[in-house]
Amino acid sequence: MTKLSFLFIALIGGILAGSQASINGELGKRIGGFEAAFVSFFIGTVFLTLCMIFFGRGQVLQVFSLPKWQLVGGILGALFVASIIFSVPVTGAALAIFAAILGQILISLIIDHFGLFGMKRIPMNIERVLGVSLMAAGLLLIYRGSFTN
Repeated sequence: MTKLSFLFIALIGGILAGSQASINGELGKRIGGFEAAFVSFFIGTVFLTLCMIFFGRGQVLQVFSLPKWQLVGGILGALFVASIIFSVPVTGAALAIFAAILGQILISLIIDHFGLFGMKRIPMNIERVLGVSLMAAGLLLIYRGSFTN
């Protein structure tokens, strides 16, 4: 697969995450934020269990030999989903997702720049700074446009 194919996959993932935010936000209003995050992760766990059984590589027991820091992703994912569930009903889906994406890009630029977590080092440059600056300006515009009515 080409880089373009993987960008398309990431784009689809973003569409799914944006849809999930609104669905989980509404669920959170009805049953509570942490409860909605639990339900979302429980259903996701059932789905992924089936995917692992039918399509997995059979390496799940390797988890016991991994460095412990590699296991915090689940906690970070749960906190991310909970933060979106709490934010969307107040800010709307677009603003919450845009802010979350900007946060992801900011930390990703730092991870790239320093080569953290075993990632390939990609130094900060003017294009990257300009790109994230334009996104920050976009967040401000979406914020201002969200509360003018």
